[in-house]
Amino acid sequence: MKGVTLKILHGADRGKVYDDLQPPMTVGREEGNDIQLNDERVSRCHFKVQRDKDRLVLTDLDSTNGTKVNGVECQLKILRHGDLISVGRSLMLFGSESQIAERLAAIGVDSSAMARELNPSGSSIALELGNREPNSPLPADVMQLLEFPEIPDDLSPGQRAQVCEILDYLQSRLKRLIDSAKTDDNNQEVLLKFAGWQGLLDTQAKLATMSRKVSDPEWPTS
Repeated sequence: MKGVTLKILHGADRGKVYDDLQPPMTVGREEGNDIQLNDERVSRCHFKVQRDKDRLVLTDLDSTNGTKVNGVECQLKILRHGDLISVGRSLMLFGSESQIAERLAAIGVDSSAMARELNPSGSSIALELGNREPNSPLPADVMQLLEFPEIPDDLSPGQRAQVCEILDYLQSRLKRLIDSAKTDDNNQEVLLKFAGWQGLLDTQAKLATMSRKVSDPEWPTS
C-alpha cells in the first residue's frame, strides 16, 4: 500500500519533503514523532494520521493551537490528496503531485490546465500553493474541491436511521430558509430576512457542535 507524502510549504521547515511514510504516524514538535517540526506553536505531539480501511484519517491530539485542513479547524478529518494541513506557523501539502493529479482527474479537473491558469510560468500546483500565506483563503477551484462526502457502507440499520434523521433535519431547515429568501434578478442577489439569517447561523452552530461531539465523544455539549 502506498505511503503518505507530506511537503512542508511554510514555516521553519519549509522545503522538506517526507515520502512513503506508513500510518499510523504522528506530527509534532518533540523527537519521536515521524515528522518533527521546528515550530514553537506546534504541540509536542500535535496530530496523527492513521488508516481506516481505504481511508486516511487525521486526528488532532488535543493540541494547544489546533489543526486546520484547507483553512477549517478540525478535530477529526478524512484526508484527500491535495489537502492543506495547517499547524502553528507550518503549512503542509498532503500527497505527491501524481496523487493530487489523480484526485483532480477523478473529479473531472484538468490539473495541468488549472496550473497554467493559476501560474502561466508553468510552476506546479504545489509551488503555487507554497507562495500563499498559511492562513490565506484558498481558491475554491483548487483546494476547496470538496467532493460530496460518502456515507459509510458498513453502518448498522440503527446507525443508518440516525444518519437519515440528521439529513432529514438539515434538508427541512434548508428548505425553509430557501423558501423564505427573496431573489432580486436585476442585481443578481438573494435576500434573506434577519430571522432566516439567524436560522442559518443556528443550523451552522448545531452542525459545529455535532461535528465536535462525533470527533470527541467526551466533549461536553452544554
